[in-house]
Amino acid sequence: MTELPLLFTPLQIRDLELKNRIMVSPMATYSAREGRATDWHTAHIGKLAAGGAGLVFVEQSSVNVQGRITHGCLGIWDDAHIADHAALAALIHGFNAKAAVQIAHGGRKGSSQRPWEGGNPLGEADVTARGEGPWQIAASSGIPFDDGWPAPQMMTSEQIDAVVDDYRQAFRRARVAGYDVIELHCAHGYLMHSFLSPLANNRNDEYGGSRENRMRLPLRIAAIMREEWPDHLPAFVRISSVDGVDIGWSIEDSVAFAAELKAIGIDMVDCSSGGMKLPRGNSLVSRTPGFQVPFAERIQQEVGMATVAVGLIREPDYAEAILRDGKATLIALGRELLWNPNWPAQTALALGCDPEWTSWPEQYGWWLKRRVAQQGR
Repeated sequence: MTELPLLFTPLQIRDLELKNRIMVSPMATYSAREGRATDWHTAHIGKLAAGGAGLVFVEQSSVNVQGRITHGCLGIWDDAHIADHAALAALIHGFNAKAAVQIAHGGRKGSSQRPWEGGNPLGEADVTARGEGPWQIAASSGIPFDDGWPAPQMMTSEQIDAVVDDYRQAFRRARVAGYDVIELHCAHGYLMHSFLSPLANNRNDEYGGSRENRMRLPLRIAAIMREEWPDHLPAFVRISSVDGVDIGWSIEDSVAFAAELKAIGIDMVDCSSGGMKLPRGNSLVSRTPGFQVPFAERIQQEVGMATVAVGLIREPDYAEAILRDGKATLIALGRELLWNPNWPAQTALALGCDPEWTSWPEQYGWWLKRRVAQQGR
């Protein structure tokens, strides 16, 4: 029997088995209403789940109202949101995939327009145009995200304790909703990343200064996530592996952070990068194919912890090579799946490991297999 490509070899994480090693990355679509999912989410998530990935993430969901990025952010701050998430998890399960959700707080990047509305801080024009006004944002310190952005309120110890409880309640709601995997968002300039990065955190208390102190809150919340999440199910953390080239949070910091995450029982680190506005004259990591794979590889090799590789991974042979060479354990696709949501199922065909079209919903597979038999494609 021919050996399956690693991409389509099942993966066991704790008691959860993924049918393959392709993950739909969490992608914010800013299309909720008052934190509630809409028909858009059903269509969007259903399309992605039907494409054949083993693990499908629902987009970042806010732990409280203040923690939204935009008025369109999906929420998990209220028990009323549980039914929406349960419907999305059930939809994913209906396509023989596992369901995951990312839990987040927007921090100093909150109170902003949707990207296609400009992505800038909300103002009077947004109130006039859409009835969407700004709100007070909070972060690790009072440093604005960028020139022209409002200064966030530096969170007090009491506010930190309150948001920790908001995260705890969000983790509980996610489990009631029926998700299989939970992920804490510590990347892309949002609240947890703003505590980690010296570019955003200038506190002089137990949550600022040294790397140990800057890691304190994200590790505290990650530990609560592991405590609240069932022992038999996996917990992930997404990180910005670096802020930029030789500035701010570094890959050495990420290795140290990952080691601490491993010690508290986190199963996998999802290795992204960037999200901070860098001082003039500094640069982000160049966005070339697989540009974040070296970060996943270094953490997996040095920490001995499973990682997710993400970022401009488009070609099946390259994805397979990443796994074969031990550079990561899962391959996450984002915008590539917006372009072609059937990438996983098409790749299974191309690699010769799905002759019966079982990666496709049977409502599609039966017809497509017949078409190929009759027409050759």
